[in-house]
Amino acid sequence: MEIYSNSTRHIVAVDCIIFGYDILEKELKLLLFKRMFEPAKGRWSLAGGFVEQNESLDNAASRILHNLTGLESVYMKQSFTYGEIDRDPGDRVISVAYFALITIRDINKEHAEKNGVSWRSLSHLPDLIFDHPQMVNQALIYLQNQIRIKPVGFELLPEKFTLVQLQDLYEAILRKNIDKRNFRKKILSMGILEKLDEKEKETSKKGAFYYKFNEENYKRLKQNGFYFSLDVN
Repeated sequence: MEIYSNSTRHIVAVDCIIFGYDILEKELKLLLFKRMFEPAKGRWSLAGGFVEQNESLDNAASRILHNLTGLESVYMKQSFTYGEIDRDPGDRVISVAYFALITIRDINKEHAEKNGVSWRSLSHLPDLIFDHPQMVNQALIYLQNQIRIKPVGFELLPEKFTLVQLQDLYEAILRKNIDKRNFRKKILSMGILEKLDEKEKETSKKGAFYYKFNEENYKRLKQNGFYFSLDVN
């Protein structure tokens, strides 16, 4: 028996705002694909799809992301819900947005090319369909707030990185220059980075030491009341 048989039915979709960081170009990028069906066929779109009958929102987002990138166990969080009546000319569609953080080089290139996905610089995005520009803008603001209070930025970096590369990442996300001395002093004082013996020598003769994020230290410190704060100028 359908208890709500007299109620109006709507289509529910999920859209994934997938951020990646290009460590060489020092740019935050967005994973897009060209829509393969009407309406707006052939135009640039976020990775999205409809929620199936027997899956949760989280599972639907994970399925869509995996189908396009081949990745699993990706850092992904639900952000906002979009339900304007005319947001999708195809039907009455309510979309729940998720933002995901991945390392660009982790994506299977063949898998990505097969699905027509492409990394585009956040500074030079093509015209996106429907209300996807609003989704991207709100997700970016959310990410900017999150990296100040949580160590989520490390999800966008390779396992080992230099302090310069870490600062470049924060500057790319926050879209502003950060004082080098203040940044290093604050991040090193937290005790969540582990200095490695290896140096990065591709961009400088002298070389800079690599570091890695020590998640165990962070969890232990957090249990003891540690508060991550990296709101630097």
